[in-house]
Amino acid sequence: MNNTEHVMESDDQLLRIRDVSKLTTLSKSSINLWIAQGRFPKPITLSKTVKVWHLKDVRNWAESMKNQ
Repeated sequence: MNNTEHVMESDDQLLRIRDVSKLTTLSKSSINLWIAQGRFPKPITLSKTVKVWHLKDVRNWAESMKNQ
């Protein structure tokens, strides 16, 4: 089983990049590029190696992309 099968559907749920990649179907490198270009929400940095996103931020981004 993968992690997204166990994700609670809370808007405050924190997602790692692998989960964001699965939800958006974007590659990790595309996500990182789009962050640098200001086209994707910036992550919350928990440590040098751990970055996360709130599920609500990814959902809001996806909705905004649908509306463009």
